[in-house]
Amino acid sequence: MEKIDEIDLEIIKLLQEDSRISFKKIAQTLGISVGTAYNRIKNLEKMCVLKGYTALVDPAKIGYGITAIMLIQAEGARLVDVENDVAKMDNVVSVYDITGDFDIAVIARFKDRYGLNSFVKKVLSMPYVKRTVTNVVLNVIKEDFRVKIP
Repeated sequence: MEKIDEIDLEIIKLLQEDSRISFKKIAQTLGISVGTAYNRIKNLEKMCVLKGYTALVDPAKIGYGITAIMLIQAEGARLVDVENDVAKMDNVVSVYDITGDFDIAVIARFKDRYGLNSFVKKVLSMPYVKRTVTNVVLNVIKEDFRVKIP
């Protein structure tokens, strides 16, 4: 893997602030040529440092007002299978392989408690899931998945 330098980090920072920023604006801001900006971004994409471009959406404002955090205990030999199956579910935002009393942490969003109820029952009925604990988020104090680059 190629090494990421300060210019690459500055490009990443600019793209995280505005994923629609033009190559020209990046070049002007960083004092590099448009071709250099283009080539560096394409290289970051090729290295899978930049995984895609998206809009940041307030889930509650589009009808997904319930966020749940679910902890899952799974049978050890089938942990990866459970993680992969849960990751494919529509409401799931994040799946983490964690340490501690539970094996998996899942963040999922729902339109209503019926959707959450259905999700919990579906996960509990999955093979190799031993136990779950589900918490409902009451207030979001901070939610920012961007990487902070000094």
